[in-house]
Amino acid sequence: MPHIQTAQYLIQLEQQLKQSDLWSGSIPSDTALASTAPFACDSLRFEQWLQFIFIPKMGQLIEQSLPLPTQISLTPMAEQAWVNHGDLTALVELLTQIDNFLTRQ
Repeated sequence: MPHIQTAQYLIQLEQQLKQSDLWSGSIPSDTALASTAPFACDSLRFEQWLQFIFIPKMGQLIEQSLPLPTQISLTPMAEQAWVNHGDLTALVELLTQIDNFLTRQ
């Protein structure tokens, strides 16, 4: 069942963001969260978008048994956003797994 596996990926993603010190303790403003730019790149860092937009929206789809996206490409954005970050290999690999899993559905 893709919803169960996706839920597991979201748990792993939260854990990886926390382990990488990319989990935020403060919620961005409503204006920042309302951005319509891809990945809210004009108002949020990529890890904030993952935490405050991607994970909650995917959680809602799972909760409501709605179709999951099948055209998803998180990895290229992660590689671009974190190019000057420390070693985030495990986090990028997890995003690649999520991309591949959802694209195959």
